Amino acid sequence: MKSLLKSVALLLVTVSVVSCKDNLKPNYQYMPNMYESVAYETYGESNAFKGGRVSQVPPQGTIKRGFTPYDLPNTTEGYNASKLVTTSPLDSTAVDMKKAEELYVIYCAICHGTAGDGKGKLVKQEKFLGVPSYKDRPVTKGSIFHVVTFGLNSMGSHANQLSSDERWLVAEYVLKLKGQL
Repeated sequence: MKSLLKSVALLLVTVSVVSCKDNLKPNYQYMPNMYESVAYETYGESNAFKGGRVSQVPPQGTIKRGFTPYDLPNTTEGYNASKLVTTSPLDSTAVDMKKAEELYVIYCAICHGTAGDGKGKLVKQEKFLGVPSYKDRPVTKGSIFHVVTFGLNSMGSHANQLSSDERWLVAEYVLKLKGQL
């Protein structure tokens, strides 16, 4: 008899729990604001993004963090003025020739050759012609930095790949190669 009562009680509890669930209507939610938040239009009231365009510009005279400005323009006059620069802003103890050589091999040797003789792999394969040897060029640290920054003739700029300090290191290494030729 006790087992029959237990069975009936269990059946009634099961039926009552199952009968309360309705898949068409969700049950009550505890703290409904956490489940269904109010939607906000991102930057909806800002004039900066009207028409899908960004109109925010940085204030005049600001530069991004870590950027060192270079005052000479990308012109022939700027290149000629860069030839007058014979010193690097790097401290002499900051010049790491091993790192400079690594940077040169990665970015320059493919065209200029590991010895700076203008016979890199791409020149030997005749992909680029007329890459000069450093011994034939009157270059200074400033003119090398200028050319690496802006590019010259068919050589493109390496300013996006190399930081300002790394470009000065490459200039130091190019002058070392020029001395060895």
